[in-house]
Amino acid sequence: MSETKVAQTNSKKRQSERTLPATFYRSKDLYEESLDSIFARSWQLVGRFNEGESFNLGLKPGMMESVTLLPGSLNEPLLLTRTQSVIALVDQNKQKNSKSKPDGNLQPEPQFNLTCLSNVCTHRGALLLETGKEEAIPPQGLRCRYHGRRFNCDGTFQSAPGFENVDNFPEEADHLKKIEIHNWGPFTFASLNPACSFEEFIEPMRERLAFLDLDKLVYKPELSCEYDIEAHWALYVDNYLEGLHIPFVHPSLSAVLDLKNYRTELFAMGNLQLGAANSKADTFDLPPQCPDFGQAMGAYYYYLFPNMMFNFYPWGLSLNIVAPTSHKTTKVYYRTFVLDPSRMQSYSPSDIKQTEMEDEDVVELVQKGIQSRVYKSGRYAPVWEQGVRQFHGLIAKFMDKNLALF
Repeated sequence: MSETKVAQTNSKKRQSERTLPATFYRSKDLYEESLDSIFARSWQLVGRFNEGESFNLGLKPGMMESVTLLPGSLNEPLLLTRTQSVIALVDQNKQKNSKSKPDGNLQPEPQFNLTCLSNVCTHRGALLLETGKEEAIPPQGLRCRYHGRRFNCDGTFQSAPGFENVDNFPEEADHLKKIEIHNWGPFTFASLNPACSFEEFIEPMRERLAFLDLDKLVYKPELSCEYDIEAHWALYVDNYLEGLHIPFVHPSLSAVLDLKNYRTELFAMGNLQLGAANSKADTFDLPPQCPDFGQAMGAYYYYLFPNMMFNFYPWGLSLNIVAPTSHKTTKVYYRTFVLDPSRMQSYSPSDIKQTEMEDEDVVELVQKGIQSRVYKSGRYAPVWEQGVRQFHGLIAKFMDKNLALF
């Protein structure tokens, strides 16, 4: 069969595919299963989720902080420690004790290691540090206040009262589990059991947005908020991933977007919706090396599986974190970061809130509609719903199920 025939066959096959069945969104069992099969294997943002607090983790050297990974969903207690690099300390001591004159070269600055550990003692499961607390790391290392078990700052077991003559102790399970952690700009990501590397997860977004100095993003708590939505988390994501609804649901947004040139690009762990702007909208100043150079780009809408949306505008970033709270309720965290204050004239809190409320209303309508005994599933709009189709495929892949059978 020729390549053209194969392409036509695949295209027809895709056009005949159906969306996730309504039973997926209604099932409490599938929801509970998804927490382990999807969320525990995904990369999640680590931050302070309490309203009004600084979202970014500005942990100082010599300090430790307890955080919760995806509160309301995974609720996984984690412990972050920041310690000075041993290598850097040795280098400094060598320089301090050296009798030779300085050679004029720049000396290495101290490096500080950010480590993420389980915040649960391996003896009887007590929290090592109460949730939300930040304290100085004790000189003797981490100590559980329940039975006095001690750990080094890298999580390795140190000592345990009452276990002096126990055979085969300590074992691997007696160390604190070390959680993989990475930074991108001001953001920290962690995963309990990553299904993909962090590079595969973040690289498409990092490469496309290399022209932005993300380290200059400033969190604005007064422009941030959160909403509780009476709907399944995946319905909220479904809605975000397509622009087909924009003219019907978001008249104000539709007025500043060039929907004829609105397009979706897929990558392994998410996708990008490119918000081409019309003459009424503020646009990015793109460098020649950017693949979108010469185009009027008003927004980059990045979705990272399963529940994060990075919406970049000329003025900065609107970050959405979708946190499931049950099989029929969701909390969405909206966090605002300013990159270029001089472009804030294009930022309208009322317009953004209006768009959020419009999305919330329509998603809750779908939540009510899928309770129907008549509705089973729908078809994908081939061009507009590529992101939705990809999202559903990733859900089925992570859960290792043919969800059409449910």
